[in-house]
Amino acid sequence: MENKKALKLIDKILTDIEASGINTDTLIEDLKDLRSYALEQQVPLVVKVLRLTYEHIEENDSFLIPIPDDDPIEDTDVSPENNSEVDPVESLMYLISLLKDIKNKMNIMDLSDYRDALNAF
Repeated sequence: MENKKALKLIDKILTDIEASGINTDTLIEDLKDLRSYALEQQVPLVVKVLRLTYEHIEENDSFLIPIPDDDPIEDTDVSPENNSEVDPVESLMYLISLLKDIKNKMNIMDLSDYRDALNAF
């Protein structure tokens, strides 16, 4: 994201998650605020990922999506039963950190993977 306020909010979200884990009270509002910046900048992938992320957190009180693998695996099962290896805090922090540089092709690919995993969940 290029907006300085959005970048500040990303840093705040990362700091909050690192300090207190996934605190749904403030986190969901911060993600909604961040989504409004993505709407202003007209970045549809980021808008979608942020919406899916806060809806997922609202439903599950956690973030149960694993960090995307470097090598895509055709048959990935991201069902709730298959999330024993997921570190919710680490995965969510990685997702949010991707938003700092949305011009990076690898970040866009990982955001797309998160979008697909959130849709499949």
